[in-house]
Amino acid sequence: MPQPEGAELEAVRARRVDLREKYLQKPADRRPTTVQGVHHIALVCRDVEETIRFYQDLLGFPLVELVENRDYAGSSHFFFDIGNGNLLGFFDFPGHDHKPFEETIGAVQHLALSTSAEEFEKAKERLDAAGVEYLGPDRGVDNSLYIRDPNGVGLEFYRERLGYFEDEPLLG
Repeated sequence: MPQPEGAELEAVRARRVDLREKYLQKPADRRPTTVQGVHHIALVCRDVEETIRFYQDLLGFPLVELVENRDYAGSSHFFFDIGNGNLLGFFDFPGHDHKPFEETIGAVQHLALSTSAEEFEKAKERLDAAGVEYLGPDRGVDNSLYIRDPNGVGLEFYRERLGYFEDEPLLG
């Protein structure tokens, strides 16, 4: 994907500064959010068993429920525990012909998952042992490890505390 350069890049950066000044409030001035948090993120999978094996067996996210989708007969709806009361959910849609993943407007670019330094290293070891390709430490990116699941979903294991970005608190 081509990146902006020269005058176009400077215009993009100036726009970001304008948006920050217009919308980003100091923590003391922010209203409380209107929701309790993420209950679950729902994604579409190609194969239920392949997805379970990847998330539970390889990544270590316990499968906590597997039921029929209430909106589509024959479709499965299942959930993995991703910590802190958050769930990662999937649907399959038997009989549908879905396009492969495409990075486009409205698509999920990636899910960034907070992990401890110890669990980060364990994830890296499991991925290496399984031959899963990733972008991460020793491969161009510090504190993050990026992979794609069997469905094309981008995942980032981010060696950072929840509510922080680059060791700076985001939530005040």
